[in-house]
Amino acid sequence: MADLRNNFVGIKSPNPFWLASAPPTDKAYNVERAFKAGWGGVVWKTLGSEGPPVVNVNGPRYGAIWGADRRLLGLNNIELITDRPLQINLQEMKQVKMNWPDRALIASIMVPCVEEEWKAILPLVEETGADGIELNFGCPHGMSERGMGSAVGQVPEYIEMVVRWCKQYTRMPVITKLTPNITDIRHPARAAKRGGTDAVSLINTINSIVSVDLDNFAPVPTVGGKGSHGGYCGPAVKPIALNMVSEIARDEETYGLPISGIGGVTTWRDAAEFLVLGAGNVQVCTAAMTYGFKIVQEMISGLSDWMDEKGHRTLDDITGRAVPNVTDWKYLNLNYVAKAHIDQDACIKCGRCHIACEDTSHQAITSMVNGVRHFEVMEDECVGCNLCVNVCPVENCITMVGLEPGALDQRTGKVVDPTYANWTTHPNNPMAQVAAE
Repeated sequence: MADLRNNFVGIKSPNPFWLASAPPTDKAYNVERAFKAGWGGVVWKTLGSEGPPVVNVNGPRYGAIWGADRRLLGLNNIELITDRPLQINLQEMKQVKMNWPDRALIASIMVPCVEEEWKAILPLVEETGADGIELNFGCPHGMSERGMGSAVGQVPEYIEMVVRWCKQYTRMPVITKLTPNITDIRHPARAAKRGGTDAVSLINTINSIVSVDLDNFAPVPTVGGKGSHGGYCGPAVKPIALNMVSEIARDEETYGLPISGIGGVTTWRDAAEFLVLGAGNVQVCTAAMTYGFKIVQEMISGLSDWMDEKGHRTLDDITGRAVPNVTDWKYLNLNYVAKAHIDQDACIKCGRCHIACEDTSHQAITSMVNGVRHFEVMEDECVGCNLCVNVCPVENCITMVGLEPGALDQRTGKVVDPTYANWTTHPNNPMAQVAAE
């Protein structure tokens, strides 16, 4: 059986599945139940400075995007950091860690960008026995307007400065949580590394308004007739998260920096995709809020079964395995040619492939042959875009088949060249022409 034990920057847990800092980790009652369900670790909901508690709204806090089957695809969240007193949180964290010494317990922290504020809270957190801290530089709403959250995460110089403070004032490993609300995720990651961070975690939520109530003309969720932007999370953000994780994993300046992957992890397969793209573990929130804490059991068994099937013994065997295969567009092989193929036995003759190709692509799929409804790819028109594969409702009915070197591409009339060629050397590339001169 695959060994799922996880060692992330020295923080050990029985599996790589942690609950992210969010409502599910707001109190000991939740965290204890999560550990009983099988979660390997939790990041406690973000703590603030001592003093008056944070004030959350008392009305709706979530907006949602659903699929056609009412499956939840994304949540918009306007809740702030914990509104429970700091000392209560600290007491509960200490007790939970004593009760569950084999589980990872991380304290998420967000205080003003002032050295004395960080210096004051770090020893209090350290006294709980927490395994590490996560610096919340990600929240795009509420706290950011106060100069915290993404207001810090969008300024690399601030990130580096605060990370240095934390490394100076605590023995605990420091995980820097990055905001996706930035043009190039590599810059804040590099800044965190310069500051001495032990790891980064990403992505935090995406700034968003998910919908508008067309009866009262206010964003959803609506509080007293008004709405606000919030943080978007859930399955819909996974593609953005995967890209940002891979950007950090393959960047020369941050290569080898441990990454905790966050963003839309709902199944074991989602988790595996984050791991092979360079994440050392994953954090989950929306899936737990949608399906409950026990969903982790399916994640654990699914990941273990897949690793057994593929012959992977430990997480180290798969972590980062896909990173060398992530590249820039300009390095893709322009001599690779593929064509769509429709399995006639599996085809249900719905016609979606034809409609998509005919109306929006390359008019390469028939609808009638000899007066009979029939869908087949015309190779002399197919550019291999695979739109038909993605709109087909039958899994594996349409597949992409690569042409062997030396085969004739009926669309271009050229023989498939076996050599590798990319845009950097293509004669149509003006930069290549300049370089040749």
